[in-house]
Amino acid sequence: MAKLIGYARVSTRQQSTDRQEADLLAAGVRHDDLYVDRGVSGARASRPRFDQALAALESEDTLVITTLDRLGRSTLNMLALADELRIRGAGLRVLNLGGGDVDTSTPMGSMLFTIMAALAQMEHEIKRERVLDSISKRRDAGGNLGGRPQRVTDSQIRSALHLVNGGEPVAQVARDLGMSRATFYRRSRTLNPAT
Repeated sequence: MAKLIGYARVSTRQQSTDRQEADLLAAGVRHDDLYVDRGVSGARASRPRFDQALAALESEDTLVITTLDRLGRSTLNMLALADELRIRGAGLRVLNLGGGDVDTSTPMGSMLFTIMAALAQMEHEIKRERVLDSISKRRDAGGNLGGRPQRVTDSQIRSALHLVNGGEPVAQVARDLGMSRATFYRRSRTLNPAT
Protein backbone atom coordinates (compact mmCIF):
# COMPACT_ATOMS: atom_id res chain seq x y z
CA MET A 1 0.00 0.00 0.00
CA ALA A 2 1.39 3.37 -1.02
CA LYS A 3 2.25 5.73 1.80
CA LEU A 4 3.37 9.30 2.29
CA ILE A 5 6.85 9.87 3.71
CA GLY A 6 7.27 13.36 5.15
CA TYR A 7 10.51 15.28 5.54
CA ALA A 8 11.14 18.52 7.46
CA ARG A 9 14.41 20.35 8.04
CA VAL A 10 15.76 23.44 9.76
CA SER A 11 19.31 24.75 9.37
CA THR A 12 19.92 25.65 13.02
CA ARG A 13 18.94 24.04 16.29
CA GLN A 14 17.26 27.29 17.41
CA GLN A 15 14.73 27.10 14.57
CA SER A 16 11.51 25.14 14.90
CA THR A 17 10.03 22.53 12.58
CA ASP A 18 6.58 22.81 14.20
CA ARG A 19 4.96 24.54 11.21
CA GLN A 20 6.47 22.12 8.69
CA GLU A 21 5.45 19.11 10.75
CA ALA A 22 1.88 20.43 11.15
CA ASP A 23 1.59 20.98 7.38
CA LEU A 24 2.95 17.51 6.61
CA LEU A 25 0.61 15.82 9.08
CA ALA A 26 -2.32 17.82 7.67
CA ALA A 27 -1.35 16.56 4.18
CA GLY A 28 -1.83 12.98 5.37
CA VAL A 29 1.67 11.95 6.47
CA ARG A 30 1.52 9.59 9.46
CA HIS A 31 3.56 10.61 12.50
CA ASP A 32 5.82 7.50 12.24
CA ASP A 33 6.50 8.32 8.56
CA LEU A 34 7.78 11.81 9.39
CA TYR A 35 11.55 12.42 9.31
CA VAL A 36 13.07 15.61 10.73
CA ASP A 37 16.62 16.99 10.53
CA ARG A 38 17.45 19.79 12.97
CA GLY A 39 20.57 21.93 12.64
CA VAL A 40 21.43 20.57 9.19
CA SER A 41 22.07 22.84 6.21
CA GLY A 42 20.42 22.03 2.89
CA ALA A 43 23.81 22.46 1.24
CA ARG A 44 25.26 19.48 3.13
CA ALA A 45 25.49 16.21 1.25
CA SER A 46 24.72 14.13 4.32
CA ARG A 47 21.43 14.70 6.11
CA PRO A 48 20.84 11.65 8.36
CA ARG A 49 17.04 11.79 8.65
CA PHE A 50 16.65 12.68 4.97
CA ASP A 51 18.73 9.62 4.06
CA GLN A 52 16.43 7.52 6.29
CA ALA A 53 13.35 9.00 4.62
CA LEU A 54 14.71 8.06 1.18
CA ALA A 55 15.54 4.55 2.41
CA ALA A 56 11.96 4.17 3.68
CA LEU A 57 10.48 5.07 0.28
CA GLU A 58 9.17 2.16 -1.74
CA SER A 59 7.62 1.99 -5.19
CA GLU A 60 4.42 4.07 -5.38
CA ASP A 61 5.23 5.91 -2.11
CA THR A 62 5.50 9.69 -2.16
CA LEU A 63 8.06 11.92 -0.47
CA VAL A 64 6.27 15.00 0.88
CA ILE A 65 8.02 18.28 1.76
CA THR A 66 6.58 21.69 2.58
CA THR A 67 8.82 23.87 0.43
CA LEU A 68 11.38 23.27 -2.29
CA ASP A 69 14.33 24.58 -0.30
CA ARG A 70 13.97 21.68 2.17
CA LEU A 71 15.53 19.45 -0.50
CA GLY A 72 18.68 21.50 -1.04
CA ARG A 73 20.20 24.50 -2.75
CA SER A 74 21.23 23.27 -6.18
CA THR A 75 18.83 22.83 -9.10
CA LEU A 76 21.00 19.99 -10.37
CA ASN A 77 20.75 18.11 -7.05
CA MET A 78 16.99 18.68 -6.80
CA LEU A 79 16.41 17.49 -10.35
CA ALA A 80 18.66 14.45 -9.79
CA LEU A 81 16.64 13.57 -6.69
CA ALA A 82 13.34 13.98 -8.55
CA ASP A 83 14.71 11.74 -11.31
CA GLU A 84 15.94 9.14 -8.82
CA LEU A 85 12.49 9.05 -7.21
CA ARG A 86 10.85 8.68 -10.63
CA ILE A 87 13.17 5.75 -11.49
CA ARG A 88 12.32 4.08 -8.17
CA GLY A 89 8.63 4.55 -8.91
CA ALA A 90 8.15 7.01 -6.06
CA GLY A 91 6.66 10.48 -6.28
CA LEU A 92 7.51 13.87 -4.80
CA ARG A 93 4.94 16.34 -3.48
CA VAL A 94 5.84 19.91 -2.59
CA LEU A 95 3.01 21.40 -0.54
CA ASN A 96 3.72 25.12 -0.92
CA LEU A 97 5.17 25.42 -4.40
CA GLY A 98 3.74 28.24 -6.44
CA GLY A 99 0.83 28.65 -4.04
CA GLY A 100 -0.34 25.07 -4.44
CA ASP A 101 0.44 21.40 -4.11
CA VAL A 102 2.75 20.02 -6.83
CA ASP A 103 3.07 16.30 -7.50
CA THR A 104 6.01 15.30 -9.74
CA SER A 105 4.30 12.07 -10.77
CA THR A 106 2.21 14.14 -13.20
CA PRO A 107 3.71 15.73 -16.34
CA MET A 108 2.54 19.22 -15.32
CA GLY A 109 3.87 18.78 -11.79
CA SER A 110 7.21 17.57 -13.12
CA MET A 111 7.53 20.59 -15.41
CA LEU A 112 6.56 23.03 -12.66
CA PHE A 113 9.04 21.39 -10.27
CA THR A 114 11.86 21.84 -12.81
CA ILE A 115 11.05 25.51 -13.31
CA MET A 116 10.69 26.19 -9.58
CA ALA A 117 13.96 24.35 -8.79
CA ALA A 118 15.79 26.61 -11.24
CA LEU A 119 14.14 29.69 -9.73
CA ALA A 120 15.02 28.57 -6.19
CA GLN A 121 18.69 28.19 -7.15
CA MET A 122 18.66 31.56 -8.89
CA GLU A 123 17.19 33.20 -5.77
CA HIS A 124 19.91 31.59 -3.62
CA GLU A 125 22.64 32.83 -5.99
CA ILE A 126 21.19 36.36 -6.07
CA LYS A 127 21.17 36.48 -2.25
CA ARG A 128 24.77 35.29 -2.18
CA GLU A 129 25.75 37.91 -4.76
CA ARG A 130 24.10 40.65 -2.69
CA VAL A 131 25.95 39.56 0.46
CA LEU A 132 29.30 39.54 -1.35
CA ASP A 133 28.54 42.95 -2.89
CA SER A 134 27.64 44.36 0.53
CA ILE A 135 30.86 43.01 2.06
CA SER A 136 32.90 44.47 -0.79
CA LYS A 137 31.27 47.91 -0.42
CA ARG A 138 31.75 47.91 3.37
CA ARG A 139 35.38 46.86 2.96
CA ASP A 140 36.00 49.61 0.36
CA ALA A 141 34.39 52.18 2.66
CA GLY A 142 36.56 51.01 5.55
CA GLY A 143 33.52 49.72 7.41
CA ASN A 144 33.52 47.12 10.12
CA LEU A 145 32.97 43.63 8.74
CA GLY A 146 32.42 42.14 12.15
CA GLY A 147 34.46 39.13 13.13
CA ARG A 148 36.86 38.85 16.01
CA PRO A 149 38.15 42.21 17.28
CA GLN A 150 41.90 42.73 17.18
CA ARG A 151 43.51 42.00 20.52
CA VAL A 152 46.50 44.23 19.87
CA THR A 153 45.71 47.83 18.96
CA ASP A 154 47.56 49.94 16.41
CA SER A 155 48.78 52.12 19.28
CA GLN A 156 50.35 49.09 20.95
CA ILE A 157 52.10 48.17 17.69
CA ARG A 158 53.49 51.72 17.37
CA SER A 159 54.79 51.59 20.96
CA ALA A 160 56.37 48.22 20.23
CA LEU A 161 58.02 49.65 17.11
CA HIS A 162 59.65 52.34 19.28
CA LEU A 163 61.02 49.57 21.51
CA VAL A 164 62.42 47.70 18.50
CA ASN A 165 63.96 50.93 17.12
CA GLY A 166 65.51 51.42 20.57
CA GLY A 167 67.28 48.06 20.36
CA GLU A 168 64.83 45.54 21.85
CA PRO A 169 64.83 42.18 20.01
CA VAL A 170 61.83 41.81 17.66
CA ALA A 171 61.19 38.26 18.88
CA GLN A 172 60.88 39.42 22.50
CA VAL A 173 58.63 42.40 21.64
CA ALA A 174 56.36 40.19 19.51
CA ARG A 175 56.22 37.56 22.27
CA ASP A 176 55.27 40.25 24.82
CA LEU A 177 52.40 41.32 22.53
CA GLY A 178 51.26 37.70 22.23
CA MET A 179 51.89 37.36 18.51
CA SER A 180 54.40 35.83 16.14
CA ARG A 181 57.23 37.83 14.58
CA ALA A 182 55.57 37.45 11.18
CA THR A 183 52.33 38.93 12.49
CA PHE A 184 54.24 41.75 14.18
CA TYR A 185 56.09 42.56 10.93
CA ARG A 186 52.84 42.41 8.90
CA ARG A 187 51.01 44.72 11.33
CA SER A 188 54.03 47.05 11.45
CA ARG A 189 54.10 47.34 7.64
CA THR A 190 50.39 48.23 7.51
CA LEU A 191 51.02 51.07 10.00
CA ASN A 192 54.26 52.26 8.48
CA PRO A 193 54.50 51.09 4.82
CA ALA A 194 57.92 52.73 4.37
CA THR A 195 59.58 50.16 6.71
